Amino acid sequence: MATETTKTEVGSYFISNYPPYSQWSAEALPDVLAALHAPPVVAPGSSEPAPLGLYLHIPFCRKRCKFCYFRVYTDKNAGDVETYVSALSREIELVSKLPIMGGRPFRFVYFGGGTPSFLSAKQLTSLVDRLRANINWDEAEEVTFECEPGTLSEPKVHTLRELGVTRLSLGVENFSDAVLEENGRAHLSGEVYKAWDWITKADFYNVNIDLISGMVGETWDNWKDCIRRTIELAPDSVTIYQMELPFNTVYSRDILGNEIETPVADWPTKRAWVSYAYDEMLSAGYAVSSAYTLVKDKSRVNFSYRDNLWHGSDLLATGVASFGHASGVHYQNEPDWPGYVSRLEQGELPLNRGLKPTPHQLLVREMILQLKTGQLDVGYFRDKFGVDVIDHWRAEWQQHADDELLTFDDQQVSLTRKGLLRADALLPAFFEPEHRGVRYT
Repeated sequence: MATETTKTEVGSYFISNYPPYSQWSAEALPDVLAALHAPPVVAPGSSEPAPLGLYLHIPFCRKRCKFCYFRVYTDKNAGDVETYVSALSREIELVSKLPIMGGRPFRFVYFGGGTPSFLSAKQLTSLVDRLRANINWDEAEEVTFECEPGTLSEPKVHTLRELGVTRLSLGVENFSDAVLEENGRAHLSGEVYKAWDWITKADFYNVNIDLISGMVGETWDNWKDCIRRTIELAPDSVTIYQMELPFNTVYSRDILGNEIETPVADWPTKRAWVSYAYDEMLSAGYAVSSAYTLVKDKSRVNFSYRDNLWHGSDLLATGVASFGHASGVHYQNEPDWPGYVSRLEQGELPLNRGLKPTPHQLLVREMILQLKTGQLDVGYFRDKFGVDVIDHWRAEWQQHADDELLTFDDQQVSLTRKGLLRADALLPAFFEPEHRGVRYT
């Protein structure tokens, strides 16, 4: 876990789950199988099971970014893609028959990667046709599809619309060709504008642009230009991540192996850049939706994937190395291509490891994730978990308030601007003691 220092050290900063992934193991697979092979449980504080989501991992990329730590492949040909699509379709077939489905429709669907838009229009149509033989997402309120600008074409954009995708997330990251090239991105700025024209003409209901604050080579002048260009495009939402250095990236291996200085801007600089983006986008009519996200119209953009997942929904994970959550039990698929494909060829679910959290850990998980939205409803946790989170963690809330990171009373917690800019750094204070010093991933 990265500590609260000014320098960007190698390690994980962004928190997406609890308990930490490093604590998951194969020993928990019986718990995972028990959850998947039983009907969905009724959610605490509710009379119904939790909402159901689906994640599909498409692990192909044109290039590996120097800051990327995800399971991606840059050396696969059309035959390999077909092998993977067949395996993924087989996994969906197996998943569709699991009792955990419980007759529930998918509330949300997310195509992540990697680069889902790496697939050709023909490959995408073939994949979706095979998926729909076993499932459908006709009732989903959101179907999100991640795109790398240089992999799009006008016909592919129309194919995505025809396949039922409702939200595109475009990985722009930066508008400077020099910065994009230095960080190993496959696309350049010209491809962003081409893709944007096609997306605009196709009239997608909801389009997000991703940016990264603090990419190697970033400057104040360039960052201001990036924000200006983003506002000119006027996407429905903008997500801004602060550059970090997880283990197993090109940059991290260089730093650790060659003992070189980190090339990434320090945390105060990155936070200043994000704060500037907040100011400019708020002036342009956007509103803050989370520590990372600004939206143009809250009535149009609800982030179903994020909000349901952060409120304890089930997420059925498919694809190599993907992470899921079923009836309160965490799990991850086989992390490597050979294991993933061979397990499915044998007709088995490709499960690799898991963890069954305690009720208290599920409370911690939801609380820290929801805190990242900038607001916490104390009554929600009292009703769902029977715990007053203010009383339970009063010393931690008070310390954060003394540090001007948030305000709180008996009903609500609100992050300040200072707190929003370092939201992930606030969260380990609420971890159980045995998880505060361990490696996160």
